Amino acid sequence: MTFPGKTTIAFVILTLAWLGCEKEKKAPEVLRPVRFETVYATGGDRARTFAGMSQAGQESRLSFKVAGTIKRIAVSLGDAVQPRSLIAELDPSDYRLQVQQAEASLDAARAQERNAEAAYERVRQLYETNSASRNDLDAARAGQESASAQVKALSKQLELAGARLSYTRLAAPTSGAIAAVNVEVNENVSAGQTIVQLTSGERLEVEVAIPSTLISQLREGQAATVSFDGHPGVTFAGTITEVGVAASGFANTFPVTVRLSDNQPDLRPDMAAEVTLQFGSDGRPARFLVPPFAVGEDRLGRFIYTVQPGEQEGVGEVHRQAVTIGDLTENGLEVFEGLTDGARIITAGVSQLSEGMQVKFTAGEEN
Repeated sequence: MTFPGKTTIAFVILTLAWLGCEKEKKAPEVLRPVRFETVYATGGDRARTFAGMSQAGQESRLSFKVAGTIKRIAVSLGDAVQPRSLIAELDPSDYRLQVQQAEASLDAARAQERNAEAAYERVRQLYETNSASRNDLDAARAGQESASAQVKALSKQLELAGARLSYTRLAAPTSGAIAAVNVEVNENVSAGQTIVQLTSGERLEVEVAIPSTLISQLREGQAATVSFDGHPGVTFAGTITEVGVAASGFANTFPVTVRLSDNQPDLRPDMAAEVTLQFGSDGRPARFLVPPFAVGEDRLGRFIYTVQPGEQEGVGEVHRQAVTIGDLTENGLEVFEGLTDGARIITAGVSQLSEGMQVKFTAGEEN
């Protein structure tokens, strides 16, 4: 009887170990994509809070009307400016030459106009003594009129050249503060390119997105309360100044602008804020309106799956919420219990989900 050698036995052991490791490797988990919709309750008297960002009452992106090379930037980030204060200046050399060229052309045209007027006067006098023909008179008049028209055209060109020269200086249209400086000295810029961003307006504004189910209850002039993360425990009075009439395209929401009632020197644009709005009762108890296909039912009762975002962007965990439903309306199925404001309910693939499942969702896919 023969026995395998030590080398053969070692090879077999290594092969078996490798196969065992391969079996232990798990295939990468494939996350199921879902769509969701953020819901808020309607009906009933309650206050609801929406997140937003503060912004200046007016934000202007200042630019030159002509192209050129930046010669000077007269402001820095955070500077306060007054109306007609110099912001920046282009190299005016080329535009100054255009003005000089237009002036020279206009001087030559005026000289031609004087000669044409003198020639017309001479021919007119000769015509009156029958020493010149009618054709000679018409030709002299045409020459005089053509010279006058040329003077007018070149005068406009000189005005345009002068305007372009003045456009090499960029001034502040109103008082405010410099929020951004987007160019450097000696940089070539095009007409309309943003040079600086100017914020003005004493009172800050906060823009929030309001769901379509609530937008009809808001009006311009309605009171609001605003709080800022940087000022915990402090609230500021505000007023709705704008209510959007078209959806923004994200989650079927409408933009609403709230302006603070007083000037707050400690607050700045681009600060995280929360706006609290009061929604009045419409005669019905508080309820949520959800798509009918978002509600499932099994032996445990009716339920809705919600998605809770996790640490990884676009990935969340599914949770089952038992709900109590009402009637089916033209705007959706009534849900009276089981949901809270801001819940992200899954609206597609409900039958394939389970509690605790990791799913992939993409903002903007909701309807």
